[in-house]
Amino acid sequence: MTAYQRLTDRFARIATVNEASSVLLWDAAVMMPPGGAAARGDQLAVLASTAHALLTDRRVADDLTDAEAATGLANDPWRFENLRLMRHAHTRAVALPVDLVEARTRSNSACETVWRDARRDADFDRVRPYMATMVRLVRETASALSEALEMSPYDALIDGYQRGIGEADLEPVFAAYDRFLQHALPRAEALQASRPAPHAPQGPFPINVQATLCRQLAATAGLDFDHARLDRSIHPFCRGVTSDVRITTRYDEADFAKSLLSVLHETGHAVYELHLPTAFARQPVGQAAGAAAHESQALIVEMQACRSDAYLTWLGPVLHRHFGGDALPYEPENLGRLWRRVSRGCIRVGADELTYPAHVILRFRLERALIAGSLNVADLPGAWNDAMRALLGVVPPNDALGCLQDIHWYDGGYGYFPNYTLGAMAAAQLMAAVRRATPDLDDALGHGDLSPLQDWLRKHVHGHGSLLGFNDLLRHATGKPLDPTDFETHLAARYLS
Repeated sequence: MTAYQRLTDRFARIATVNEASSVLLWDAAVMMPPGGAAARGDQLAVLASTAHALLTDRRVADDLTDAEAATGLANDPWRFENLRLMRHAHTRAVALPVDLVEARTRSNSACETVWRDARRDADFDRVRPYMATMVRLVRETASALSEALEMSPYDALIDGYQRGIGEADLEPVFAAYDRFLQHALPRAEALQASRPAPHAPQGPFPINVQATLCRQLAATAGLDFDHARLDRSIHPFCRGVTSDVRITTRYDEADFAKSLLSVLHETGHAVYELHLPTAFARQPVGQAAGAAAHESQALIVEMQACRSDAYLTWLGPVLHRHFGGDALPYEPENLGRLWRRVSRGCIRVGADELTYPAHVILRFRLERALIAGSLNVADLPGAWNDAMRALLGVVPPNDALGCLQDIHWYDGGYGYFPNYTLGAMAAAQLMAAVRRATPDLDDALGHGDLSPLQDWLRKHVHGHGSLLGFNDLLRHATGKPLDPTDFETHLAARYLS
């Protein structure tokens, strides 16, 4: 075997170990009894250390050096990039001692488990010591990665989710959006106030009916249930691989939109996973192009396509057939006013497109301060409330609606939040390109048909795996790197006219 072949075998084993961890994490959120948390933490820690050991074995360094010196790979862009991504993964891994990897994994599991009850009871003090331990370990991780990758500690964390993007890229984009929001939000609110208020559908909406409908809509949006599952969890998410992808949602008998829209969002993630290049399955280059790229695929389905006027003309009658009652709330124009309503709320996952980036900007600024050490974990609730007041003029009445609302910080996801807004901006840019290439897209959406959209995405995004970085992928698909003005143009058309 050549050095490159030995590396592909090893990285396939690493990917398989990580797949097992992913299924265990899904199980912890969906099926595991509360008493299984400690054992699950041990299981995940062992798998994490196993993957880490496979990646940091001294033979990997030798094989990387030999493969990089070999001729031929430079003429094959897929294998060349695969090798480059292997080197990057190895550099990150060898920077971290195995005891730190295990400690972080156990800390993540313990903190996330306590967070569930703390969030339910709006009791930040209950989870605070667990979070403090986690943040200390995250800082150690960021410091070690910073030195190895020659970038700032916070950039090193971002790099773990979306390569090629750093704090210097994010700060001007977020500052510009902050300025845009200051004048766009009052205008949108004024326009909204001048128009008839939407009529909310009247429940209750049986959970079994919601579940059936969610499954049908996911399938219509492109999800193949021969290779997918839909289950319930506290926080909707997507996990999986190209042959087995798991999505979850949460149900509310008083509001079916929470489950329906989250399923459409997670379906965008899942379809991306299902259509990654199978020729490079379990190889770095065969994986998704990063968290921001992934989020763009969820948001182009949920926000760009399924909240469009065209799609709502099809969806309204479908909803009315399932839930019955007065037909007025299900009229497309009313659904548009209802699901595109601007509101200065406390909850990120329930935020409208216009205010959602403010929630991300808040988290970006706070987690950056946590990693830098300029914000202590004990001071997080107060800092959160101050930032919400400054950005949106609202203050959460309790920590469940404030700093406890998201799972990410409590299961170790630092450096992830910026990708939500990068993904929203990329989704708008991609949708503009889809519309240029597919003039009859609205005709298809008006029949609930997302196949023209998914076909275009499969060709221009999904099938490229990680061959291209975030900006290069956008450049390939749309002719330019990330351009936030496409997002602002989309928002202006939807909310300011």
